[in-house]
Amino acid sequence: MARNAEPANAPQVNLITAGTTFEGTIHTKSDIRISGTIKGALHASGKAIVASEGLVDGNLHADDADVAGSVKGDLRIKGRLVLKSSAKVEGTIHVSRLIVEEGASFDGQCVMGQLDEKRAASLQSKAPNGAGATSPERIAASRLG
Repeated sequence: MARNAEPANAPQVNLITAGTTFEGTIHTKSDIRISGTIKGALHASGKAIVASEGLVDGNLHADDADVAGSVKGDLRIKGRLVLKSSAKVEGTIHVSRLIVEEGASFDGQCVMGQLDEKRAASLQSKAPNGAGATSPERIAASRLG
């Protein structure tokens, strides 16, 4: 009798291959590599890899992500996002850590980290008459610590 040599909890990678178009929302508890096209949202409880020929036309949510292709939508990445030199991103990025290689294209906003309430209160108390307490410069400064 043949036995399956692969453990039941072996890591798996979902693939959307070049030439494949998927329309709808994808939810996965493992990693995913996109070389084709997704028209819709992608939610990965793992790493999302958008290959250079890949396109995500919708929001991308993942633990970590490497983008070498195109994403037209918002990205919410819990951990690390790497924009490779061939990446083209249009949308808002929410991320903890960001690495951008030379040549990557990004059109949108980037939000990194969380605004600490103590730091925000401190900035507001230091501002004359509270003026400018919520300016983008002060918010950015508070995130840097």
